[in-house]
Amino acid sequence: AGAFPISIHTAHIARQAAEAIDKASVKRLRESLSGRALAIGVVRLDYSKGLPERFRAFEHYLERHPAQLGELTFLQIARVSRPQVAEYRELRQELEQLAGHTNGAHAEPDWTPVRYVNRNYPHPTLTGFYRMARVGLVTPLRDGMNLVAKEFVAAQDPEDPGVLVLSTFAGAARELDSALLVNPYDLDGVADAIATATQMPLAERRERWRAMFEHLCRHDITAWRHAYLDALAKA
Repeated sequence: AGAFPISIHTAHIARQAAEAIDKASVKRLRESLSGRALAIGVVRLDYSKGLPERFRAFEHYLERHPAQLGELTFLQIARVSRPQVAEYRELRQELEQLAGHTNGAHAEPDWTPVRYVNRNYPHPTLTGFYRMARVGLVTPLRDGMNLVAKEFVAAQDPEDPGVLVLSTFAGAARELDSALLVNPYDLDGVADAIATATQMPLAERRERWRAMFEHLCRHDITAWRHAYLDALAKA
């Protein structure tokens, strides 16, 4: 038995994200923010991804850090999964209610705190969304790896990178330890991490991002493939 943590095509995603900035959908998202920072989450709609906890943590962020009200918009993309299963339909309804409650309590005429979307986007478009985000929220209750965390890091602008808020219960946390690591059940802790990420100085953002990006460059999908096949050949 061997452990072979899978990775991503780091260089390809970095190039793809840089090119995606000029895509019409990415430009529309940027314009719609009206200069506000973006927090983004991208998942398959599944109970293991900690989405209700993430939505509640974001509302806690708004309540615990009123000085930041209006500064950050949270976009959660959750493609529908297993719509024929009652529990997944109930999860979707719960998230719609949580998003509506947060927006009803905190929205302003020119600002909607939570944007909740149940649709797929082409991968190049998603990498463009990642690149323009100040905060990446990857807070599953349990995940073997979670490649979204790695893709978010790879997609960042080296001159102005965003901050990854990552669950300690995702396998990626063992590699991306320069992220802001959180317990997804600790809503106040996640809320405070969002606030820290939103206000983090550029120098610290660059330092944290560089450590993770360099790791992903060394341990990309090609290195994973070679490690696996080398071990197989030796066996």
